[in-house]
Amino acid sequence: MTGLLVVTAVPAEAEAVRAGLTGPGVTVLPVGVGPAVAGAATARVLALAEAAGRPYRAVVSAGIAGGFAGRAAVGGTVLADRSVAADLGAESPAGFIPVEDLGMPAELLGGGRVVPADPGLLGALRAALPAATVGTVLTVSTVTGTAASTAALADRHPDAVAEAMEGYGVGVAAAQAGVPFAELRTISNPIGPRDRGSWRMREAFAALTTAAAALR
Repeated sequence: MTGLLVVTAVPAEAEAVRAGLTGPGVTVLPVGVGPAVAGAATARVLALAEAAGRPYRAVVSAGIAGGFAGRAAVGGTVLADRSVAADLGAESPAGFIPVEDLGMPAELLGGGRVVPADPGLLGALRAALPAATVGTVLTVSTVTGTAASTAALADRHPDAVAEAMEGYGVGVAAAQAGVPFAELRTISNPIGPRDRGSWRMREAFAALTTAAAALR
C-alpha cells in the first residue's frame, strides 16, 4: 500500500504543502480547479495506483479557501467534518432546492451532496492541529462574491465555516475508490464581495505549510 495522497487545485498550494512535510510517504499533486476536474483527476490517480497494486491509504483535499466571517479567521486553518456540494440543486422562486429534494431516484444521487470526512483521518488531523476550526466546508463551482449570496449561503448552511472549489469532487472520487477522505483548508479571505485588498494569500500559504506537518 502506498502512503497518503494530498491533492491541491494549483501548483502554488502543492508547493506550500510540500514545504511543510516532515516525513516520507506523502504524495502531493495539483489536480486542477473545480469539483469536476479535481474529482476526475483524483479518481484517475487512485485507479492507477490500485491497478499497480499500490493503493493509497487515504486522500486529503488541501489548499486555501474563503472563510465565513465570524466562523473562520483569515490566516486560520479549517478541517472539514464533511464536504458539501453547496450549489448542486435547482433554483426556485422560494429559493434553492437541494438535489436530494428534486424527486430523483436515490440510486442516481450516489451519496447526494455530502461527503463526510473519515472519522479516523479527521481525528488524527484534529489531534495534530488542535487550534483548527472544524465544520462543514462547502464546495462551489462559482466563488461567492456578493453580500446577498453570502448571506443566503450562510443561512442555508449554519454549520459551514469555509468554501472552496474541489473538496466534494475529491471526496466523491475517494468514496468511489473506498479510500478514507478528509479536507484541510487555510483561510485567505472572508467570503463576500470580492475585495482583493483584503486577501491575505501570504498568510494563508504560510498557514498551509505549517498545517502540512500534520499530514503523514
